[in-house]
Amino acid sequence: MLFLFLVLLSVLLYFVVSLSDPGFVRTDAEVEVTMGSCEELQEMIPHLSAALRQRRCGYCLLLQPMRAKHCQRCRRCVRRYDHHCPWMENCVGERNHRSFVFFLAVQLVVLVWGLQVAWSGFSATATWEAWLRHNGFLLAAFCVVGVFSVVVLLLLGSHLYLVSLNSTTWEFMSRHRISYLKQCGADENPFDRGTLRNLRAFFCSAHAVAWERLYTAGGTDPV
Repeated sequence: MLFLFLVLLSVLLYFVVSLSDPGFVRTDAEVEVTMGSCEELQEMIPHLSAALRQRRCGYCLLLQPMRAKHCQRCRRCVRRYDHHCPWMENCVGERNHRSFVFFLAVQLVVLVWGLQVAWSGFSATATWEAWLRHNGFLLAAFCVVGVFSVVVLLLLGSHLYLVSLNSTTWEFMSRHRISYLKQCGADENPFDRGTLRNLRAFFCSAHAVAWERLYTAGGTDPV
């Protein structure tokens, strides 16, 4: 029953990540329809100093909050963009990144459990030929589940590592091309508030963060 519950939970989390809003940057018109005012934009994109200019997206022409990026697959700008997941057919961003990490964790438990079930199903025989005949299907299933387990483990480990640094996959892979990180040192992250605070903010905070304020509070002087 527990295994079935975990499988159903992983399916539920898959659809949550796949169908949820990853944090699309909304236009003034969209905000007015849903909220009747521009309070959300004022909160998410605070007024910045002249040294820290907002960037206008070259595709959708919106002012991008810091850490946002335009996804050409979704054709929208996404807040705190991490990556576009082809398996989810959706971006992973500020609003669904936590659900994505939970999905990976549950999926890893299910896969490891499946490995244990496959391993326990192997039966001993007198010869290798007889063993392969009796256990060939289980061996193939064990290998496939093992490969998926390693992939999910690496994904989960990498995401937890980046979360502990308050960084994203996009920032980690494209640091040299991101304007607000170019002026930082190789090991400097202006959003890092310490491992425990980063993890607590990621897993326990539900509100949007004005990254511009945290950036300027870190003392970085961008060009």
